[in-house]
Amino acid sequence: MYKSLIRPVLFKFDPEAVHHFTFSMLKNFGFLTRIFFPEPIADKRLEREVFGLKFKNPVGLAAGFDKNAVLFNELADLGFGFVEIGTVTPKAQAGNPRKRLFRLIEDGGIINRMGFNNDGLEAAIGKLKGNKGKIIIGGNIGKNTDTAPENYTRDYLECFEGLHPYVDYFVLNVSCPNVGSHAKLEDVEYLRELITEVKKINQSKAVQKPVLLKIAPDLNDHQLDEIIGLIAETKIDGVIVSNTSVNKEGLKTPPEVLAEIGNGGLSGKPIRERSTRMIRYLSEKSNRAFPIIGVGGIHSAKDAIEKLDAGASLVQLYTGFIYEGPELINDINREVLKRASRLPR
Repeated sequence: MYKSLIRPVLFKFDPEAVHHFTFSMLKNFGFLTRIFFPEPIADKRLEREVFGLKFKNPVGLAAGFDKNAVLFNELADLGFGFVEIGTVTPKAQAGNPRKRLFRLIEDGGIINRMGFNNDGLEAAIGKLKGNKGKIIIGGNIGKNTDTAPENYTRDYLECFEGLHPYVDYFVLNVSCPNVGSHAKLEDVEYLRELITEVKKINQSKAVQKPVLLKIAPDLNDHQLDEIIGLIAETKIDGVIVSNTSVNKEGLKTPPEVLAEIGNGGLSGKPIRERSTRMIRYLSEKSNRAFPIIGVGGIHSAKDAIEKLDAGASLVQLYTGFIYEGPELINDINREVLKRASRLPR
């Protein structure tokens, strides 16, 4: 129903306007999802225990959709196994000027240059206090755009301290191409410093929360080897592969349209193979030494299984959720169950 009736209407309007409209509908009329969408699949065989947390199924929603922790209870009702809020920064910020979100329909992709627009740490905490305990929540944290380089770590630590009582795991977002000083955030020396400081705070808590690193899909093998070494050294709990890409080669969308759109991170089908290849490389080269959450170009159950087979423990949707709708969650979980039934007992 979503692809045949709802999406054609939504795609006639500006993507960011549709995003806000969808939020409003889910928040105020979420009970109607039972009319338009099938009941989420619930089955013990879908449960996954990863970095000490029990997920009711392996399909999550990536950061960037519920930036301000407004909709996680309603998203749980759609069938997600976990929802990642954010990216949250210490202070509220408007992000980059509009227009900043673009559909590449021919490619099944999206380009965004949102720029960490969010209502800030205190607003997120206020919303998280309304958590009904339906779902595992991840906290994706970052720095404010106007923060000086010497204070980047301070921003991450402030968000970590503030969100610690309210989220189940953390993601250090160091790979978004739409923020300033992107290069420093991906420098291994800086990452070592950042992870070390976050871990100090985490270890001071009565209950420690898993901490993950989110990386870009544009890293080469040498850089991936450095990430493997960094994880082994710092004992960080896992990695999310991957964020959006700055590489826009080989797209069906005409070059003049891409030039008109301008800068931004590419997500969706065009990065599927790159993301999966990175998952496989990290998993095999590290001998599956750490959990991986696979994200990037999942538009079908087959795409999700491909990432799980490559070495991911869990998967996340974003662009595929927008293009394919909530039915995709059940499609993936149904395929996971089919495969489980074929395994020797």
